[in-house]
Amino acid sequence: MQASDIMTTEVISVPVSVSVFDVAELMAKHHISGLPVLGDDGKIAGMVSEGDLLHRVETGTGKPQRSWFAEFLYSTRRLATEYLKEHALKVSDVMTANVVSVLPQTPLADVADLLQRHRIKRVPVVVDGKVLGIVSRSNLVQALARAAQGPSDALASDEALRQHVVQVLSGHRWAMAAEDVVVKDGIVHLWGTVTSEEERRAICVSAERVIGVKGVEDHLGYPTYFTPM
Repeated sequence: MQASDIMTTEVISVPVSVSVFDVAELMAKHHISGLPVLGDDGKIAGMVSEGDLLHRVETGTGKPQRSWFAEFLYSTRRLATEYLKEHALKVSDVMTANVVSVLPQTPLADVADLLQRHRIKRVPVVVDGKVLGIVSRSNLVQALARAAQGPSDALASDEALRQHVVQVLSGHRWAMAAEDVVVKDGIVHLWGTVTSEEERRAICVSAERVIGVKGVEDHLGYPTYFTPM
């Protein structure tokens, strides 16, 4: 799957000239925690989120005054940025200008990696500066929920299930031999040896994920000369 498969296409955005109060009202009205900010040319200029509006003098949530020593340790740029976050009236002064974005064809694995690596909750889907949609963490969770509702009850013969499990395992160095996989009445029996508990769980999870598998019986063991770490 790719970003275009799960993105929200009804994107609520604001122009760079709008006030932070209008942004706060819009986010509260539509129950969203972030949105793109567009320049005069209609292209994305930044992203604004709840985090950008967290510390405000109007709500008494501004950061407490630091000691002179702490002030000395902080760069003037950081101090100025914090002041803007707390006092600025325009969204252009509080938004994040360096936007992390993806293309419609970006694989979901890469989208998830970006969200985690940059510690952000959403990423815009952009082509030539134009916002086509938004992919949020909740979109990824919804995609997982839909996948769980797939044809898990599809009937398959024991041999077909066995072949599928063997195929899934064959791409991993930690998997056991094909002859150690036995399927009877939809139940996968796993035999052979492993060298760690992580290998055991990975093998079992691989079998559990195969559509049509009713259960997994773990008969895996450790070599007699080996003590798992």
